[in-house]
Amino acid sequence: MTRVQIVEVSPRDGLQAETRTLPTETKLELITRLAEAGHTVIEATSFVNPKAVPQLADAEELLRALKRRPGV
Repeated sequence: MTRVQIVEVSPRDGLQAETRTLPTETKLELITRLAEAGHTVIEATSFVNPKAVPQLADAEELLRALKRRPGV
């Protein structure tokens, strides 16, 4: 059987294109809801220069606050 793995990248790729920076709590809620919806692979953020991509400046804080879910 052929398998397909869907990788959800909106918390990383999608949010970096936003013109405004979302609060860390909002990002955590988005990631939690994606996991609850059944996504098992989620790219939560990226460690990039905050001057270049200010939308991801909270990467370390976000990952510290993120609760790991079994199977995700």
